Amino acid sequence: MRKYLITGLLVWLPVVVTVYVLWWGFKFFDSVLGNAITRFIGMRIPGIGILTSLVLIFFTGLFAANYLGRRLIAFGDNLMTRIPLVRSVYLTVKQIVDAFLHGSNVAFQQVVLVEYPRPGMWAIAFMTSDVKNEIHEKTNEDIIAVFIPTTPNPTSGFLLYVPKQDVIFADMSVEDGLKMVVSGGIVTPNNRHAKNANGGRK
Repeated sequence: MRKYLITGLLVWLPVVVTVYVLWWGFKFFDSVLGNAITRFIGMRIPGIGILTSLVLIFFTGLFAANYLGRRLIAFGDNLMTRIPLVRSVYLTVKQIVDAFLHGSNVAFQQVVLVEYPRPGMWAIAFMTSDVKNEIHEKTNEDIIAVFIPTTPNPTSGFLLYVPKQDVIFADMSVEDGLKMVVSGGIVTPNNRHAKNANGGRK
């Protein structure tokens, strides 16, 4: 009986979570845009916020597909990255969304394991750069920058500079690593052996 309950849970859990996330997103957009439209036209139309959001997203994608749209988006990206504090949040969210939608591993170069928050405990992190700046010079070590995301919201987390020799480089893709973080470890990639890449630990 326990086996069947667990199997049933595994079937329904992804459905329930997906429906909940979509419902929350629709409710959020309906509330934000719906209230603005209601104040403008003086009457409440159920679902108008969701419809407006979908239309706005569609035309944004259509506009971004042409040359002028790409130039304006590039200008907006450049502007956002010049604002202190906003820059770090914007780039992190953009990188994570890009990794989910396109499987990009440019921003997050590789999934790694680091001992955090104490020795003997391992956290999933993402290598963001091979440090060759003042930090490397001051520490006199081969250092890499890693981002440790929080669960289930990977847009927040911690930036650590870690000696490369103390890091385990995993075989899983960036997309698989993000899925593990968001799901709290429920979703795991196929079992593989961690690799000792670029001088990392075995």
